[in-house]
Amino acid sequence: MSAWIRMLGNAEAGPELDSALQRVRSPAGTVDNVMRVHSLRPSTMTGHHALYMSVLHDDANVLPGWFLETVASYVSVLNRCPYSLTNHWANARHLMADDGKAERVRAALDADAPERAFEGRELAMLRYARKLTLAPGTMAESDVQAMRDEGVDDGEILEVNQVCGYFNYVNRCLNGLGVTLKGDVIGYYAGAPDSEGA
Repeated sequence: MSAWIRMLGNAEAGPELDSALQRVRSPAGTVDNVMRVHSLRPSTMTGHHALYMSVLHDDANVLPGWFLETVASYVSVLNRCPYSLTNHWANARHLMADDGKAERVRAALDADAPERAFEGRELAMLRYARKLTLAPGTMAESDVQAMRDEGVDDGEILEVNQVCGYFNYVNRCLNGLGVTLKGDVIGYYAGAPDSEGA
């Protein structure tokens, strides 16, 4: 465990924190620092986890998991958040199941040039996420229309918006509290009993 603020260990947990820790365990059975950093205020841990699961792991999502994780990774590149990037790029790469594609996509994200690996609807969504991350006060209806023009429906637009909004939130939590990966299991799918397809 590593952050700039105190994080409580399991042995220090009272009933409220213990309950929250049980709810936020990863598929590998661990509590990662991204959640543990909330240990002094268990209610924010619970809220954070609920938002995370609804944004990236809800069965109602239509966009493929690898693409949502790619949006998460791109926002984290733009925000220079190594914690989220390390975890969510591992997820994107796992879900792509194509090393060549993963290398092309990662190079494009790192260069802030998604057009090198994407086109059409996917590129439109990544451009939207970029602008919403870097210049949120300049957003206009035309930014949404640009996605519609590429065949992205309103439900998919909402999914991209929520992934972008969540990662701008979590990147600031992690960067602002100095949270590191020390002691974490990297990636949602690492160590899970059945890591395919979620």
